Amino acid sequence: MNLPPNTVISVRDVVDVERARRGARDFTHHLGFDRFDTEKVVLAVSELATNLARYATSGEIDLRTIHGQQRLGIHVESRDQGPGIVDVAAAARGGSSRNGGLGSGLAGVRRLMDDFELTSGPSGTTVICRKWRKTAA
Repeated sequence: MNLPPNTVISVRDVVDVERARRGARDFTHHLGFDRFDTEKVVLAVSELATNLARYATSGEIDLRTIHGQQRLGIHVESRDQGPGIVDVAAAARGGSSRNGGLGSGLAGVRRLMDDFELTSGPSGTTVICRKWRKTAA
């Protein structure tokens, strides 16, 4: 299998969100994800990129291939140097928004992906999530 190279997508504005979505779709396609899981990853990356454009002055989405026990997956890392999230637990749970949104973005990412980690402080926020490709039965 021809694995995709690691991809880093800089996000500074809402126009970069579509580039991040396309990058995630291409990456999962190369890894052989089915359409359903591809769309889950694309939606998660879209939420993360939207948060970067909305809340941070700049950030990046890093897409990497990961290997588990006889399986492949995608590692998605969103990093910024923004102001940080005041209540990390509430943000991960959902229902918390600073600018009038629904506050379900990070909670949605957590539900869409197989693994989810969120760290935040005054020097920025990092979200790491992973999705494993289903193996053929």
